[in-house]
Parts: sequence; C-alpha cells; structure tokens
Amino acid sequence: MSKTNPAENLFRAKHDKADFIIAGPCSAETEYQTLETARQISACKKVKVFRAGIWKPRTSPGNFEGVGEIAFNWLRKIKKQTELLTATEAATPEHIEQCLKNRDALDIIWIGARTTANPFSVQALADALKGTDIPVLIKNPLNPDIKLWAGAVERFKKAGIKHTGVIHRGFSPFENTHLRNLPKWELAIEIKSIFPEIPIINDPSHIAGNRKYIKETAQKALNLNFDGLMIETHITPHTALSDAKQQITPETLKNYLKTLKFRKSTSEDSEFRNLLEQYREQINSIDYQLLELLNKRMKITEKIGRYKLKNNVSIFQLKRWLDISETRQDFGKTIGLDEHFIKKILQLVHRESIRIQSKIMNSNKKN
Repeated sequence: MSKTNPAENLFRAKHDKADFIIAGPCSAETEYQTLETARQISACKKVKVFRAGIWKPRTSPGNFEGVGEIAFNWLRKIKKQTELLTATEAATPEHIEQCLKNRDALDIIWIGARTTANPFSVQALADALKGTDIPVLIKNPLNPDIKLWAGAVERFKKAGIKHTGVIHRGFSPFENTHLRNLPKWELAIEIKSIFPEIPIINDPSHIAGNRKYIKETAQKALNLNFDGLMIETHITPHTALSDAKQQITPETLKNYLKTLKFRKSTSEDSEFRNLLEQYREQINSIDYQLLELLNKRMKITEKIGRYKLKNNVSIFQLKRWLDISETRQDFGKTIGLDEHFIKKILQLVHRESIRIQSKIMNSNKKN
C-alpha cells in the first residue's frame, strides 16, 4: 500500500473515533442494491468504509451464500463514484486470491467469527496474505476464548501484515437473551489491553441481532472507548437476503451517527484531570484493602481445609454454600450492589476456596 492510501490512516496508533465508521449491507445482493446503499451512505460524511459480504458462510446450505467475484465490479464502481473505502470478508485462501486479484476494488479485508475460531483456517489465510500490504480486521471467535482471538491477530502480524485491527461482534450465547450474541465487554477490553496499538471496532449489528438494540449497543461501545463502529446498513432492510432483522436504512444510520455521543479518551481540563486522579487514588486504596481482606479470608479457608482433612469431612458443603450465596446477595442488594455482580464475585471466591482446600486434601498431611 502506498503511503498516500487513506485506508492506512484508519489503522494508525491514535484514532479519531469519528473517522473509523464502517457501514454497508450484510451481503452485496444486486448491483443496484449495493451501489444505491453506498451512494446513500456516502452522504453521511462520518462513514469512511463501505462493507459488503461477497461470500456468505451460512449455517445451512441452500440459503443465500453471496454473489461471488462479480461484486468486485460493484465495489470498483463505488470507489469511483464515492469517497468511501471498501471492505469484504474472506474465509478461504481462494477468497484471498480473488481479493488480491481485485485489489483496485478493495481496501480492507475482514476475517469472520467462524474463521477466527479455527487456527488452521487463520493460518492458511495469513499464509495467503504474506508479503501483501492490505489491512486486515479480525472478528472475535464465536466462543469467548481470548487466546484464540489474540492468536489470530498474532498470526497475521507474524505474516507481515502491518495494519491489523479487531472487530468485537459478540459471542454465541449458551442461553436465550434479547441479544443475538453476548457482548462480554470484558473480553473486548482485554483484547485492547493485549494489543493497545491496534484499533478495536464494535459491531453492534451482530451483537444486537435486532435493529432496535443497535443504537444502545453502539453507545455502550463508544462509552468504553472503542475506536469505531461497523453497522450493517441496507436500502431496504426488510427485503435483505441475509440478516434482515439487524440491518438499518442509511437514513437511520445518519440519525444514529448524529445522536450517538463519541467520547474522548481524556480531557485537557485541569480540574477534571485533578479530580479524576483523586478518585482513582481512592479506588487504588480500596483495591489494596480488598486484596488484604481476600488474603485473610483465604488464610482462614486454609485452616478450615486442614480441619476438614483431620476430621475426614468433604470440601464442598452445599448447605453452607447456599447460605453464603443467599445472605451475601441479600446484603449486597440492601447497600445498592447488583445481585448478579455479587453472585459472580462469590462464585470466584468460592472456586478459589475449593482450590485451596483441594490442594490441602491432596497433600494428605494432617496438621
């Protein structure tokens, strides 16, 4: 890629969050639908990248699986007729070959969640891209495995891809929720911590699965300092051949981008910075106190473990665990803490207590 290519600017270390907005249909279906969607999106100056799936990996054969290579001609026209950059998904080395053959029509490749879940597939794609300069965005895998996600990024970096980024599209749920995919925001924050130099884009469309939840999901991402958004946009969403429920019109997109609040990473206001630092110092102090109290609790847990060993008593006591869980959650609610938050903390503490007592039991030392 030449130094003047605008796609490169979107992958620089420090991003203008108003600049990394990606929008377009889930699938390029027809030339008119693709070009008209792009034309209407281009009127919204905040959008810099037009996205459209050319090949669509579907759960069941027989569903619409994309129009294939012909769509590159449509992307080529979009680049000539608008100022938008273009992006599509590649899932096989053959897709990569077609993307590189049509490099004049394409600026960015993204790797889908199903592909990221398979290290063999990721490596094959990385090998196919070795020696090229096209930017790559990597979606999180379907399952919440941070190592799998990070490993995919590392494979592309190792292949010499200079400009990489990640897309947070949520994780497949094990239970029914109002969202299509669980956001698990903590994992998105963790991947940003691992790769602070690369952009992280939120895909509220795939997290929501329903257009009525897209805006609130996008705002949550912006509140968490994400670097941009990828929003599925279609001129007639209700007729879309894939993911019809989660696509919005270009006009709705324009309204969303006007009303969403793009947060700053920090503020230059000295009063804000001083007060924020004071609050953070208070949190630091409380955190260390919490750790000291947890250490005291685990010391008592060790004593209990040795006493159980001496008296040949099992580690897990259901009645005691139910009592702890119920009483602590009830108390937490009375002081304004979220019930699910308390439950998660208790589960972590209980798991560590069991680990400590199991270690004592396995040592077979009676003190």
